[in-house]
Amino acid sequence: MKIGVLGAGAIGCWLGGKLEAAGHDVVLVGRDWLREAVAKDGLSLEDLDGPPVVVRPRVETSPSVLGTCDAVLVAVKGKDTVAAAEQARVHLSAGAVVMSCQNGLDNAARLRETLPKQRVLAGMVSFNVVRQGPSSFKRGTSGPLAIEACPESVPLAAALRDAGFDTLERPDMDNVLSAKLVFNLNNAINALSDMPLQEELLEPEYRRQLADAMDEAKAVLAAAGRPAVRVGKLLPGLAPMVLRLPTPLFRLVARQMLRVDPQARSSMWEDLSRGRTTEIDDLNGTVSRLGRVHGIVTPVNDDLVERIRQAEAANEAERSADSA
Repeated sequence: MKIGVLGAGAIGCWLGGKLEAAGHDVVLVGRDWLREAVAKDGLSLEDLDGPPVVVRPRVETSPSVLGTCDAVLVAVKGKDTVAAAEQARVHLSAGAVVMSCQNGLDNAARLRETLPKQRVLAGMVSFNVVRQGPSSFKRGTSGPLAIEACPESVPLAAALRDAGFDTLERPDMDNVLSAKLVFNLNNAINALSDMPLQEELLEPEYRRQLADAMDEAKAVLAAAGRPAVRVGKLLPGLAPMVLRLPTPLFRLVARQMLRVDPQARSSMWEDLSRGRTTEIDDLNGTVSRLGRVHGIVTPVNDDLVERIRQAEAANEAERSADSA
């Protein structure tokens, strides 16, 4: 297949790089610095096991290169979804399949509204990828991909399996995305802890906070008519109970559910450390918003939203002071 990636960040580069390594014709739409880094050093992908693999996919800065693609993977942040889709719309062929590979609940719907001539599929990436250098990326956690089950998804799902991804075709993507949201609530806790994921999750207080945030999310998602469901080894129904176990027992049970690289951190930690705007509105912010809509209090998620916004404001103040 000829596959484009719109939004060549950590997830976009990982997906595109793996597809390139599997023999597909891939083009990444990213920034000039990424194009220069890949031209110089290639795109380095380090998995949980084995040495890094280096590939050299085509990198361009304009979405005009997406016009000949059979499929386009969208991996921009949620706040950028509509703007990126509007830029790409004039270039995409009417027969292109577009897959959202983003966090949050609503990005596939935003893409469908902006790209009415394309077949837009909801997708879910359950694992974590962290940038280690300009064109070097490391996968930090295990987990599958999920893609909306339909006739148009079959070739893309096959290509993703060719690339080594555990790919699930699911008819219940609204509920699958709810499950991802429940687990993504740890992004904010990890960012605020300033600890690797593995260390953070061994701290009982952080686990209790995450369990409480998950319970709030499960309640509001059920009220919204899209309860979280099991996805592979991700069990949103049992996760809060497992998190509240004593640490030795938690360590034993969690090891069966999820592999975590010792140095892995959340994407929100990376955003804050690099002074970027986070996806808090699409994660814990969504729980707070749905709680207000359905009359369910969400104090843990409300507090996490406020603390992340304070951290973003501190970053902005520091940038302003540096430029003064």
